[in-house]
Amino acid sequence: MRGAPGGSFGWMRPLDGVNDDVAATDEPVRPPLEPVVAARDLTKRFGSFTAVDGVSFAIERGEAFGFLGPNGAGKTSTMRMVACLSPVSSGTLRVLGMDPATDGARIRGRLGVVPQEDTLDLELTVRDNLYLYGRYFDIPKRVVRGRVEELLDFAQLTERGDDQVDKLSGGMKRRLTIARALVSEPELVILDEPTTGLDPQARHLLWDRLYRLKQRGVTLVITTHYMDEAEQLCDRLVVMDGGRIAAEGSPQSLIDEWSAREVVELRFGADENAAVGEQLSGYAPRVEVLPDRVLLYADDGDDVMHAVHAAGWRPESALVRRSSLEDVFLRLTGRSLVD
Repeated sequence: MRGAPGGSFGWMRPLDGVNDDVAATDEPVRPPLEPVVAARDLTKRFGSFTAVDGVSFAIERGEAFGFLGPNGAGKTSTMRMVACLSPVSSGTLRVLGMDPATDGARIRGRLGVVPQEDTLDLELTVRDNLYLYGRYFDIPKRVVRGRVEELLDFAQLTERGDDQVDKLSGGMKRRLTIARALVSEPELVILDEPTTGLDPQARHLLWDRLYRLKQRGVTLVITTHYMDEAEQLCDRLVVMDGGRIAAEGSPQSLIDEWSAREVVELRFGADENAAVGEQLSGYAPRVEVLPDRVLLYADDGDDVMHAVHAAGWRPESALVRRSSLEDVFLRLTGRSLVD
């Protein structure tokens, strides 16, 4: 591998742009590139049930775009249509400038897909899993061998290349699954819950690998239940609920629109939170009472905390924290458990 740590695949070129160290020229301005994925009024029905209800969005080249939502929100059905694995019921969808209804095979040849469950061949070695997958795409043997070694380095699995997959940890298997999705040099990589079930160290290593891909101009489409993961990886995202898009934007813009800068968490005891919460309604622009705590949303949490104490309230515990994407998610989709 050449270049920066983690390798620099020849096929992963940075997006065209202006070099600040080079003087501007009089060359004509290039027209903007069309979105990698463009959906308008996209709908998916299963009989009388509507899983995706007229959603519209565009994913630009080189960005990481996230789909968030509770179970049954429609995000997986949307991803399957984008991956050309499920036909569109109505509306329009273009992936890499093509129509999945007529160009599904061509689109799939330019996609990389990382499923939620690893589908590796456990009895083969790490290296052979990559090599055989490359041969499925009719990549010449000499080319695929070189590409396999680059991907092993990228996934930090070079030393495990001759081990059987069954011997790998969960984090190693996920890195191998991502590396396998890159064998065909995809322009668009679709990742379904890429770090589910991994420990924090493995999650952070995968985040680093995905961030490196994005830096090299690969477009990422991600579903995740981890709000911190969405904040770390996604340039933009949509929150889906009931088959529709409830909100769209960058993580920070969604926090600015749907939450406050800080959140004060107060615990008064399970039997007192509801009653106390009503009396605290004037201390912050928004107050939310939960069974185990009271949340006060404000721009300055310390000021709210001081006001609460000055009024004589003595919670069992108190915390001021930064507002997060999880606060946005729960406000838009509710706190009821969805099976």
